Amino acid sequence: MKQKLFTKDFTMVVIGQIISLFGNAIIRFVLPLYLLNLTGSSALYGTVMACAFVPAVMLSPVGGIAADRVNKRNVMVILDFFTAAVILSFYLLMNVGNLVFLLTVTLMLLYGIAGAYQPSVQASVPALTSQDKFMAANSIINTIGSFASLAGPVLGGILYSAYGLKPILWVCIICFTLSAVLELFIQIPFQKQASGGSILKIAKADFIQSVWFIRKEKPAIQKALLVVCGINLFLGAMVIVALPYLITEVFDLEAPLANRLYGFAQGALAAGGLAGGISSGIFAEKLTIHKSGNLVMCCVACVFPVSGFLAVCSSGMINYIVLTVCCFMIMFFSTILTVLMISFIQTETPQHFIGKVMSVILTVSMCAQPLGNALYGVLFEVCRGYEFGVVLFSGVVSLLIAVGARGIFKGLK
Repeated sequence: MKQKLFTKDFTMVVIGQIISLFGNAIIRFVLPLYLLNLTGSSALYGTVMACAFVPAVMLSPVGGIAADRVNKRNVMVILDFFTAAVILSFYLLMNVGNLVFLLTVTLMLLYGIAGAYQPSVQASVPALTSQDKFMAANSIINTIGSFASLAGPVLGGILYSAYGLKPILWVCIICFTLSAVLELFIQIPFQKQASGGSILKIAKADFIQSVWFIRKEKPAIQKALLVVCGINLFLGAMVIVALPYLITEVFDLEAPLANRLYGFAQGALAAGGLAGGISSGIFAEKLTIHKSGNLVMCCVACVFPVSGFLAVCSSGMINYIVLTVCCFMIMFFSTILTVLMISFIQTETPQHFIGKVMSVILTVSMCAQPLGNALYGVLFEVCRGYEFGVVLFSGVVSLLIAVGARGIFKGLK
């Protein structure tokens, strides 16, 4: 008898993810926008976002170790409560001291928590579903994330324009607290592993073991990770920095309207992820990992219209529409690629080992993001008036990477 996908515990994980990721999407949209409105500097924005990604990279391996050695439910509960506490602390301190410093520290904590949180979510899928349901389950988890990212920025942009920052902080505090309380009632199968020494010794041994597994037993995954790092550095980081900077500082739109339009653009980005997640679930049996290079090529192809319109069109609204549509398509194809990669890795990795391996993969794939954020923050600042050149540079380099990626992904069977 086949196990059904929506068991009680998996359903509760999904509901908890909806609430938690909804709050996450709002707060991670509003705080950087608040910083950009405050300073108007793309260089400072890019630097702060680069700093924010560093803890996510560093804490992802810790989250992977915890996912394998601690009950995954407890990890999710503790981190959701901690996130609520971080936002509450920001609310209480925002009128005291250096606000830019406080924003930077808060974003670093939020991204770090997310980096430690995700391995437990990914590792819970094989524990709560059968192998033939992995693709569908991962599609649902990614779709939930995309849906939250769709609704969060749109609602955040509207609320922020109408009421300012403080009411949004309270909405997010409530979201994370509710998610943590709900997760207390989830039961995820857990088998305690032998400790083998101090925490640092265990962390070092687990990390080395995971790297050895990827390099020696699954070398094709290692090559694919290098492709992902390159795309994150030259394409993903460009989108992260360009979207708020171009809409709020370059397109010559009035500030309240620009903030709302940025929220809608972020919503369109998430809608692309939602459409990609749903498509990967519907066409799960037809999607194969060795054709993933084509998905990378499709992502890169969406960059060039943005550069072209920036170069020849002076209308801020037309450029906004082109940018939003292209970002939607980039997210659509990249989400399908993400679901394919995660499902492939879960299938190829022993269950007791998944948390550690997923954390190493998430860490490596995120490593390029802080450098890319800082790079594009400086490039957009230096190339004021010639932003199309920065976007064109991103597209050309990403295209070269995508061409090489097709051969690598064909090696994944």
